[in-house]
Amino acid sequence: MLRLARSRPFLIGVVHLLATPGAPRFAGDREAVLRRAVQDARALVSGGCDGLLVENHGDVPFFARRVPPETVAALALALAEVRAEARSIPVGVNVLRNDARSALGLCASTGAEFVRINVHSGAAASDQGLLEGEAAETLRERARLAPGVELWCDVHVKHATPLGAESLAEAAADALGRGLADALIVTGRATGSAPRPGEIAEVRSAAGQATVIVGSGLDEHNAAQLLERAEGAIVGTSLKHGGRLGEPVDEERVARLRERFDALRR
Repeated sequence: MLRLARSRPFLIGVVHLLATPGAPRFAGDREAVLRRAVQDARALVSGGCDGLLVENHGDVPFFARRVPPETVAALALALAEVRAEARSIPVGVNVLRNDARSALGLCASTGAEFVRINVHSGAAASDQGLLEGEAAETLRERARLAPGVELWCDVHVKHATPLGAESLAEAAADALGRGLADALIVTGRATGSAPRPGEIAEVRSAAGQATVIVGSGLDEHNAAQLLERAEGAIVGTSLKHGGRLGEPVDEERVARLRERFDALRR
């Protein structure tokens, strides 16, 4: 795994980008997108995050697979700014909804160190239509473009319904054993919705020594329970002002959650 502390759970803060050029909600100000990204990254780092994840979260509705060139270009600019703020902590990227290929290209070009992939193996029905895993292509492209980049892969990802009858544990085992994921992410049903502790336990039982990450809905109130069987968490919504998704990051909320994580020494 990346250079993340193992004596306590690690905290990855999310930089949700405003809508980028070409997206329906883009407000016409490219610099405003970068200013918010820098502002949020600075608050997340100052509050004590161990890493940052940049997402084109404002670009709804999302493309199911490949995003257009203007989206990749906007993400590259944002990643460069965020990495400058991140100092020595790792930065990753999630190209929504499921564009692992562009994410790897961004890592190769910007130095980002991990990617989040919503559907890496298997398939799921979503509001974007059918999402299909491309593990074979992704692993080969990683070897060619960015061999050191880690693949953090969701299992039965939020905002989607898995196709087929596989259990959560079976999906986790496939993502690791056949998809060669580096870490597994467990989410609730939607952004800001926490997974049930039993779901995290099920993934843990199939993951063995692999890293398990809580991928949605964690806050200072449920952190201790959700992190009993996970090594860390990716947190976005609960770190915003008022816990509202569209607001900027609140450094005080980050610091309080950091204190909660630090209390959970392993």
